[in-house]
Amino acid sequence: MKPLEPALWAPWAWVDGRWQQQVLLPIQPDGHWGAITSGVVQPPEGTRVLQGALLPSLVDAHSHAFQRAMAGLAEVREHAGDDDFWSWREAMYGTALALDPVSLRRIATRLYRELLLGGYTQVVEFHYLHHAPDGQPYDDELAMAWALAEAAQEVGIGLTLLPTLYAHRGFDEPGLRPEQRRFATDADWVWRAQQRLQAAGLPLVNAGVALHSLRAAHEADIHALLAHVGDTECPIHIHVAEQTREVDDCVRRHGQRPIEWLSSHVPLDARWQLVHATHALPHEIEAVATSGAGVVLCPSTEANLGDGFTDVPGWLEAGVPLSLGSDSQVGREWREELRWLEYGQRLRHRRRNVCAAPGSQPSTGARLFEAMRAGSGPTAGFAGWGLRPGARADALLLDLATADLDSLPCEQWLDALVFASAGPLWSGVWVAGRQRD
Repeated sequence: MKPLEPALWAPWAWVDGRWQQQVLLPIQPDGHWGAITSGVVQPPEGTRVLQGALLPSLVDAHSHAFQRAMAGLAEVREHAGDDDFWSWREAMYGTALALDPVSLRRIATRLYRELLLGGYTQVVEFHYLHHAPDGQPYDDELAMAWALAEAAQEVGIGLTLLPTLYAHRGFDEPGLRPEQRRFATDADWVWRAQQRLQAAGLPLVNAGVALHSLRAAHEADIHALLAHVGDTECPIHIHVAEQTREVDDCVRRHGQRPIEWLSSHVPLDARWQLVHATHALPHEIEAVATSGAGVVLCPSTEANLGDGFTDVPGWLEAGVPLSLGSDSQVGREWREELRWLEYGQRLRHRRRNVCAAPGSQPSTGARLFEAMRAGSGPTAGFAGWGLRPGARADALLLDLATADLDSLPCEQWLDALVFASAGPLWSGVWVAGRQRD
């Protein structure tokens, strides 16, 4: 990790949703951006002069770091019958039961380095792998969480830890299955964990809370946790409507679809992030938009698990804050996630540039990137994100020649970056004003 930079100057930078030229970006002593100015022909003395185009990084808003250990190992079907999320989940349990804090730190360290290369500088860990393999607490019940924090600090990436409430095996099934024993928590445990993690004051580490899902956290569990959270400004995440079976089970139990039930039984607000929201109908999208909650999309994982396509144009048109997650770690860069978002819609609708907005933002790559940039901050509990005053000074330096973009108009750079570029393209990555190696 290099020293804090006093200021950066870039010939091009993505500011306020467009490419601007000759941009000066001062960095405050706390590692946040100061006032950003374009059209600065002569950089002040002491400024780091960059070559290329400066982009905001994105937040990886949904990560299960331990699942990096099984990425690529669940792509074989040895028996007749369907292979879907639920069969994949059985393989995931086997991985979860095999890890300890030492191995988790090793896996997470490797993953977080990959995510930095993939253009993420903050990771939101939806963390439910808590206890020892026999289900008993470690001497320090947060041993697995500290392992993740240590990995993030070694790499130099930001980390938001979400200790997760996981109490039940299904909508009508209280208690956990034996293979879920490492996940067992209640509202008191989760809040105690969040308070300890937040109070630790580790650099670039903060904490929120999560509810695993409506099948694993029942109504009483949800309200018990919300009673602890109160008006605290911390992010609240939940998996919701990822698979059609989950939707069907929720309708049988509650008479409502998952997002319908959440919208009518829980006071959703801007702190809430609905992860996946794959199977959402127009009236559910409208309800989420009205609440101010955000949605975290994980397209490479949703494709890998056969979950289905969400209505990306619907979420965009409704103005719902969106972000991206690497989830099961089969994809670890945001360019791939954006490509999957658009290509999924093209396959679904048999049309091109489905996520573009003629008249306001005709570039598909730019519209998707800016939507995910704008939605990144709230997922990690930050008021703002990107190249903007007061946001943390995180950035990616794009080598235009290496990316084969130098012959294209700047309006097409993000399109080419997302849909027609390969290989590592960042010649520099900054986190909190310091360049990472």
